[in-house]
Amino acid sequence: MTRVEPKHEAVQESIVQEIDIAAPPERVFKALTDGVQLKEWWGKESSVELHRFDMEGRKGGRWSFDCTERAGHSHGEVGKQLERNQARSFEAHGEVLEYDPPRLLVWSWIANWHEHPTTPTTVRWELTPTKNGTHVRVTHSGLAKEHIARKDYGAGWAGVLQLLKNHFGK
Repeated sequence: MTRVEPKHEAVQESIVQEIDIAAPPERVFKALTDGVQLKEWWGKESSVELHRFDMEGRKGGRWSFDCTERAGHSHGEVGKQLERNQARSFEAHGEVLEYDPPRLLVWSWIANWHEHPTTPTTVRWELTPTKNGTHVRVTHSGLAKEHIARKDYGAGWAGVLQLLKNHFGK
């Protein structure tokens, strides 16, 4: 007798987003590793108020941010998970794992709105020079068990990349 195993849908482990920015890789890398610039451009996200973005731009450096939801904005299932985790603001932090200016930046990402809020995931920024500036590819991996956040990160990282691009002008 032949036994047929049920097919399981593959779990998406990573989110990848890409964008072209009209600025040289050195300037883009600086915007990703300088706390003042990070707070400036990341803080333009309209659905939250960014209170702090700290970054030690070096291998082994620590980074962190916290923000709160702006009135009139809902973060859907992610916001509900934040409440289940008994948190009032969105907080993320980690360590710079790889630092190779101006082409590669990798940091661990521990977010209090995750279903497993103490388990690190990984964010990898790859910068490639182009004729008109820089191609930026961000990969957020380690998300297999983060069903709620993973659904949100596709649009979330696209939005972050657009904020970064806007930092250098459209």
